[in-house]
Amino acid sequence: MPIELEMVLRLLLAAALGSIIGFQREKADKPAGIRTHSLICVGAATFTVASALGFVGADPTRIAAGIVAGIGFLGAGAIVRSGEGIVAGLTTAATIWAVAGIGLAAGAGMYVIAPAATAIVLIILLIPHTIG
Repeated sequence: MPIELEMVLRLLLAAALGSIIGFQREKADKPAGIRTHSLICVGAATFTVASALGFVGADPTRIAAGIVAGIGFLGAGAIVRSGEGIVAGLTTAATIWAVAGIGLAAGAGMYVIAPAATAIVLIILLIPHTIG
């Protein structure tokens, strides 16, 4: 299989995995849904694929570090603090961060790790949370 075709398949895997998590978030009526999670996952995978193909000899850990730092800004934007110490959006921010990691894994060709991480994230999101 040509290398470019394999890279496209990695991007498609990232899109599918990000969509799965985004679908759950959308069904839970959260602000970041299918499109947001898919785009983050594909974006992380694209940076990973581009660093592997376009910058031969470059340190791939630098790209990963850049993805993690960049996603931190998106996640921070999802966190909202309202009056009396109430903080909302932490799970959304954490999900955005996790989806970027899944995209990075998909882009790196980790065909077992990326779906396994997706399953783990989904299981965590489906655990009912209780207050107090």
